[in-house]
Amino acid sequence: MSLKFVFKPHTLQFKQEAGTSRGILTQKQAWVLKVSDDEQPGIYGFGECGPLPGLSVDDVADFEMQLASVCDTFNDLDLEVFPFNLDIILDQLVPPHLPSVRFGMETALLDYMQGGRRILYDTDFSLHGKGILMNGLIWMGSFENMQAQVEAKLQQGFSTLKMKVGAIDFDKECRILDSIRQRFGPDEITLRVDANGAFGQDEVFAKLEKLSQYALHSIEQPVKAGQHALMAEVCAGSPVPVALDEELIGIMDYREKFSLLKKLAPPFIILKPGLLGGFRHTSEWIEIAGRLGIDWWITSALESNIGLNAIAQFTARFENPLPQGLGTGQLYTNNFDSPLKVSQGHLFYNTAQEWALPEFN
Repeated sequence: MSLKFVFKPHTLQFKQEAGTSRGILTQKQAWVLKVSDDEQPGIYGFGECGPLPGLSVDDVADFEMQLASVCDTFNDLDLEVFPFNLDIILDQLVPPHLPSVRFGMETALLDYMQGGRRILYDTDFSLHGKGILMNGLIWMGSFENMQAQVEAKLQQGFSTLKMKVGAIDFDKECRILDSIRQRFGPDEITLRVDANGAFGQDEVFAKLEKLSQYALHSIEQPVKAGQHALMAEVCAGSPVPVALDEELIGIMDYREKFSLLKKLAPPFIILKPGLLGGFRHTSEWIEIAGRLGIDWWITSALESNIGLNAIAQFTARFENPLPQGLGTGQLYTNNFDSPLKVSQGHLFYNTAQEWALPEFN
């Protein structure tokens, strides 16, 4: 056996501008990985790397060079990979500052070890048509644009909406939330908001108090990551339950993960495997959260359908009843055709649908 990695870049184009408190997104750079063995022709594993600008720890100018270096090292070693040594090999070959590389290589190897079927885990989701409950994401934009997004998500059958806040006028954002609550009570529509760290120390509690009028399920990352004393105060005193997101990025050591969650004591954490270093690290966060009585859900990080498929299948293993954040497959004009389909606020894997994967020279 002589496993070899190759990769190619793929620039994902958004169907429409996607607004966050960190700016407007029109495209997302990804790198598609393919692993194969000359002794096993026709069996290929696919993965995806894709640092998020301004957020991922591996959002660096020479990312592709570093990815190439890791792949070359792997290829030179003529490794045999099995479930029992996968994490050991990745720990040795992928530096901690390249979490999306670890995620891409891990998922490609899992795919390969399962026969290259794009079925990484045998679950009711991947094999038997069971859907995963999701939230519908409302991107930042004009008041009218965000209202239109709300209407579209409601028509698509979503019962949980997640709205980005912190970029347009706060009162206008509250008006949108109020308009939803005027029509639907919390027993009909669950509302989440995501501030992406946009609230300052001098305003955060006033804004949280205002938001509490709308019976919100949670607010993601109300203040910027790294302000542990402030975040602990916010988690303890917020009238809206807090979910940590960016706060988790870049923490790879198990003891540091445990220390952070014990100190901040959030009601929720949000897990993005592509930013956290793949499934081994995501599983560690889940295990620690369980020990500390913290709930969690998983979201994709603007991956194409290749990365999204892996994340969704990993998520399905836990049968978490909370709505997950797995709707990124609908964002792009040039995504890869896949069995992933969204219907009535759920993500499904249609086993009758074929994949259309990128060609490699």
